Amino acid sequence: MKLSEKIIELRKANGMTQEELAAICNVSRQSISKWEADIALPETEKLLMLGETFRVSMDILLKDELTLSEVKNVHGCGSNAVQKKKPELYEGILIKESIEDDGIIDYLNIHKLELWNTGGKPKYWTALFFSSDRRDFPEQISKVMRSDPDTGDNWFVDFKAGNEKYIVFKDRILKYRIGNQTEKENVCDECRKLGISNEQMNWSE
Repeated sequence: MKLSEKIIELRKANGMTQEELAAICNVSRQSISKWEADIALPETEKLLMLGETFRVSMDILLKDELTLSEVKNVHGCGSNAVQKKKPELYEGILIKESIEDDGIIDYLNIHKLELWNTGGKPKYWTALFFSSDRRDFPEQISKVMRSDPDTGDNWFVDFKAGNEKYIVFKDRILKYRIGNQTEKENVCDECRKLGISNEQMNWSE
């Protein structure tokens, strides 16, 4: 099933007109019509909006061989839809190149995507600004973080939930209460043992 067909099916299943979907995506009705007629493709930002609006993953939207197995109703549109979103537990930034399995992205609500020029290899990192309401997210993300025992190259992701900061490596979850310097220093000591430099520990709180 093509992306154009999925947009039509999801829109109709949620009882939306092209005008209503256009308002959510901040585009013209003609743009929606072109997407559905397979004349034009949504930009990345608009794809993220479609995925969040219809509660489907990017894989489901973009891969022709994947069909829609479930359609969930979205009550309200525009700002009303945002107000009725479920409270999200975790928020942070994930470097896509730091994970071994893209399936974890299905657990995320992605709010912004940026390309960062690293000047090294790979030349660019894909930064996903995310939130997640999956309670076992720390355990799930720890399963897919990249780690190379031979080189000591350990990737980590940092995010927060309320006043707790999480630093998650492959099969290892570290956390501290924001504002508690003793707990933070203990976490930083563990990070240093894993080869993380002080510069890399300037994460936001």
